[in-house]
Amino acid sequence: MSFDAKAFLRSLTEEPGVYRMIGADESVLYVGKAKNLKRRVSSYFQRTQLSPRIAIMVGQVARVDTTATRSEAEALILENNLIKSLGPKYNILFRDDKSYPYIALSAGDFPQIYYHRGGFRKGVRYFGPFPNSWAVRETLHLMQKIFRLRTCEDTTFSNRSRPCLLHQIQRCTGPCVGLIDKDAYTADVQLASLFLSGRHSDVVDDLSQRMQAASDALAFEKAAVYRDQIRNLQAVLHKQFVESARDEDVDVLAAVERGGMVCVNLAMIRGGRHLGDRPLFPSNAQGCAPLDALVAFVEQHYLDHPLPGKILVNLEPATVKEALDEIVEGKVPVVAARFENERAWMGMAENNAGLALLAREQESSRGEARLEALREALALADTPSRIECFDISHTMGEATVASCVVWDGKAMKKSEYRRYNIAGITPGDDYAAMRQALTRRYEKVAAGEGVRPDLILIDGGKGQMGVAREVLAELGLDIMMFGVAKGESRKPGLEELVFPDGRDPVHMRPDAPALHLIQEIRDEAHRFAITGHRARRAKIRNTSRLEDIAGIGPTRRRKLLATFGGIDGVRNATVEDLCRVEGINRQLAEQIYNSLR
Repeated sequence: MSFDAKAFLRSLTEEPGVYRMIGADESVLYVGKAKNLKRRVSSYFQRTQLSPRIAIMVGQVARVDTTATRSEAEALILENNLIKSLGPKYNILFRDDKSYPYIALSAGDFPQIYYHRGGFRKGVRYFGPFPNSWAVRETLHLMQKIFRLRTCEDTTFSNRSRPCLLHQIQRCTGPCVGLIDKDAYTADVQLASLFLSGRHSDVVDDLSQRMQAASDALAFEKAAVYRDQIRNLQAVLHKQFVESARDEDVDVLAAVERGGMVCVNLAMIRGGRHLGDRPLFPSNAQGCAPLDALVAFVEQHYLDHPLPGKILVNLEPATVKEALDEIVEGKVPVVAARFENERAWMGMAENNAGLALLAREQESSRGEARLEALREALALADTPSRIECFDISHTMGEATVASCVVWDGKAMKKSEYRRYNIAGITPGDDYAAMRQALTRRYEKVAAGEGVRPDLILIDGGKGQMGVAREVLAELGLDIMMFGVAKGESRKPGLEELVFPDGRDPVHMRPDAPALHLIQEIRDEAHRFAITGHRARRAKIRNTSRLEDIAGIGPTRRRKLLATFGGIDGVRNATVEDLCRVEGINRQLAEQIYNSLR
């Protein structure tokens, strides 16, 4: 039965809220918010100039579910939560695997400056976001060179007895050993904060006043230090490819379409400095117009990131401004590039978006060609679009970790990688480890919850393949799979593919595109497994040795690790050193000393 839009719209409320377009198979097609639910939902069924993409969606609607909210703000939050949880087919989504990086300044008398990515902590000041880690590290290098703030961890800082190499090469003022007092260090922190906030002119003026004051007081060595700081700062400020005469914060957004794909390129200008850019590709965007992608990016990006002083866009500023005003408060101008420097920024952003589209297009073509070569080499009925590969890593049975990596038909899909900490098996039993990993991964698929792959690759030979065949049979799954074994020569590039049914292994030419694809996926599974194994092994070794000592509880363990800067410091400490820690008597110190050797 077709959806009766007229009857539904007659009873629809005019309150703010969220609407969900539902298809005939109960799948969620689209989630949207509205200031006025009746007016917004009506526009889908009464307009004749819908875009082809939206027209196709409306033709699939079986019903519309709505949720009225008390305010537009509540509708915005609910819409965002539903999009994340439901993954609607027609919502244009911008989801990056990584969050944007920041520079952080810790609290305390002598704050640490450091690279940060992730959630925010109370009491720490954050500056950013930056478009990429390179921009953060370059700025941190500048901070060390000009303001000489400490970058060491608190445990290292509190346990040093002499200055480190960074002080010797004039990249730190040595607060760890009292070579700078609190007031002087605080003044440096304030200058660094001004610089990171984009107030470069204020920093130069302050340093100039300090240099003049030192010169008037005949402290010429001190004046020379300030002079060098000013020179270094000016050199960086004038090194930009495109520079601004004003200390302004601008986001430059360029949406470009090529060959049916859309890219939104975000360039960040902070304090007049061009910090680089970041191309972003939306999902669920087949057939969408560049303006639609640009609006979707603005609606999602500025929910989680601070607003700049101005936003430059290459398409319909008024439409983008209207979308921005719906999600944030504040008068942030959204304009087209007008001045020479703005046109230069926009030109760079559009060019980089085009280059990113070209690179993705070439990568996509290369991926399709390799998948087709794989289908032919293995005589598969269909070209696989999703490949999952498993590997096991351990050190003589210790801290066994299994990895599962995913190739989505175009590239590795890191957001869907999984690691499995293996427990309850005989140490070193790779077959049992593989059984546990495959069971944990595919029992969800058998229950209809997980995504089913088209092809499974197992890093191993006949033994691992036998285990994999048994697991899939027990779960009632019929998925094509192959083992990737080293072969008799065990030389890289001469791998063989092992069939689950016992047929003779297949050997490919070393230059075969299909083999290169298999090796790329297998190597990524190996890297992901061994990285997880090393982290788990380090965690076990750094904690369990102290935990196993009678009389060492969580409190004493934390004090020991903090006092000596980690387990290596505790291990290298003498009995007398250990006795100086609060709560550690000589008998316990001797017990710790002997247990760690």
